[in-house]
This record gives sequence, C-alpha cells and structure tokens, in this order.
Amino acid sequence: MAPGVLERQILRTRNGLAYLTGASHPAMGQTPRDLVWKRDKARLWRYRSEERRFRPPVLIVHSLVSKSYILDLLPNTSLIRYLLREGFDIFLLDWVPPDPADAENTLETYVDEYIPEAIEALLEEAGADELTLIGYCFGGVLTLLLAAAHSELPIRSMMAMATPCDYREMGFMSNMFRADRLNPEDMIDETGLVPARALDEGFQSLKPTEYVTQRVNFFQNLWNDEFVEGFLAIAFWARDQVPFPGGVFRQTVERLIRRNALLEGVIPHGRGEVRLADIRCPFLNAYAAQDTITPAASSVPLTALVGSEDARELRLESGHIGFVAGRQAAKVARPQIREWLASHSEG
Repeated sequence: MAPGVLERQILRTRNGLAYLTGASHPAMGQTPRDLVWKRDKARLWRYRSEERRFRPPVLIVHSLVSKSYILDLLPNTSLIRYLLREGFDIFLLDWVPPDPADAENTLETYVDEYIPEAIEALLEEAGADELTLIGYCFGGVLTLLLAAAHSELPIRSMMAMATPCDYREMGFMSNMFRADRLNPEDMIDETGLVPARALDEGFQSLKPTEYVTQRVNFFQNLWNDEFVEGFLAIAFWARDQVPFPGGVFRQTVERLIRRNALLEGVIPHGRGEVRLADIRCPFLNAYAAQDTITPAASSVPLTALVGSEDARELRLESGHIGFVAGRQAAKVARPQIREWLASHSEG
C-alpha cells in the first residue's frame, strides 16, 4: 500500500537530510566476481554463478569513457545479475582509468592486443571454444573493429549496445571537431589524456535542461526509497567520468568524426583497413530511441552495414541507460536481450 501524506512527508524529510549530508550514497557494483586476467589497465572479470546453463560464455566489452558499474548498478537494476540468474556465463572486460602511461594507446592497442588476449584468457578459463560478444557504447566500436579485423576469433554471435556509427548524428560534441573547428589537441592536456572534466562538460552540453528536470523529478519522489536509491546511483555514475587516451581520441576525431568511416563501412586500421561487411556472425544492433549520448539516428545504420545474414535490431523506447536501469530495462530491454542471447546459445 502506498504511504499516506504524513508518512510521505516523514520519508521526504529523512531522505532529504541523508541526501544533503552525503549519507545516501548507494553501494553499486556488488555482484561477486573474480579477476581472471589483466594487462596494463585491462581487467577481465568472471561473475560467480551456480546457475550456468547456456553456452558459449558471454563477454561484455565496456566503453573507454565511463565506468563499468552501470552494468551492475544495484541488485534490482543490474543487467549482469539478471543475465547470471537466467543462466549465462558472464565475463566483463573493463579498464582501470588511464594515466600518462596510456596516453599513446590507439584503437589498435585495444582491438589487436588487449581484447584478443582477453578472449584467449576467457576461453581457457571457461573451457570453451567460442564466445558471444557484447560491446557497450564505445566498447561497441571496439568490438565492431575487432570482429571486422580478426575473422580468426571464435565469435559465435555479437551485439552492439548503444553504439555510435554515423558521427554526423552525434550532436554538439562531434560537430565541434569537424574540419575548421576544434582540433583534438584542443582537448588533450599536458598528460596526453583528455581529462575527465572535459568529457563530463561535453556530455552535460548534450542535455542542458535535463539537470533541472531530473532534480524536479527527484524532489517529487523523495519519499520513495527505491526511486531515490536508483536516481542517486544513476546520477553518480553519469558524473563519474574517466580520462580518455589521447592517441585513441585523435583517431576518433580523424577516422570516426571527420571521415565518418564507420558509416562508410570501411575503417582505416593499422597499415590497412577493415570492413564491417566482413562481420558474418549473427548480429544484434540494440539502441534507444531517446538516447542523447548515442542518438538512435547514429546507431540505426549499423544493422545494414554488417555482412551477417542474421542481422537484427532492438529499438528501446528509453534513454541511454534504459538497457541497464529503470522500468524499460526491467520490462523490455533485459528480457529481449535474454531472448536473443538464448536463441543464439546452447542451453
């Protein structure tokens, strides 16, 4: 039963005081896991489970521009915990925030070195000879390049989740780096990295009125403990940005923004190029209609660019984090992701 007016006021007062004093910070990323491989800043985690019944194992490659606990936000809003309960063997490749030693990392560093080595370690750890691959946000860009460049890898199926393709549709931040505007060096500091504060300011510029509307919604629901916990967790993650390697940033501007090479389907890589048409495994392009970070219009072309005969799309009527948190995640995104994974697995 919903609380009455007086009880709501008491709850608002309690939660408001906790918020103002900083005592309401929720615990995030709590699903038990084990570190099974590492190199430099790359970390491969396997989540503990006694309910594994689907094969092959699933590897989620996280973005370079945010922290991975968004995938395991809270126990009741965790994509990883949900997939574990459904019987999947879940691995996560994420990244310790870079420092100057990583400043000259390139896309090739991740695509040709870190991710293939992590996959080798995963296959040995799981006793498997193939895997399912999921790339989240910019992690999706990395996995697209990986699958196009390395046909020898045993990728049974793959999913790009909230992944950009057409960088003309990426809004203000992308447009500012088109020819004759900002240059990559304008964003890279003396450490050789794009500082976290610059990324945070850029993301905030994509949705300038959202801060006000979010705060109004927060205070209207201050009596609701579950809402408050979820709101604070998402708000904390959204501002918890990490630096970005300068080498990757230069390539992102030149290859992905100015050339728009992903949309062309032919991307410079190493001493040559890779083609999205060479991705032949079953493919799911999952994107969100109200996404302001990776707009749907940027993600949509991917489905037609890969070479798979089994290429589908999942359109979610939510924002960027609607795949992993919120009502849309629980009701729509997670069940449909589970259905696709199960249909391309053996159980």
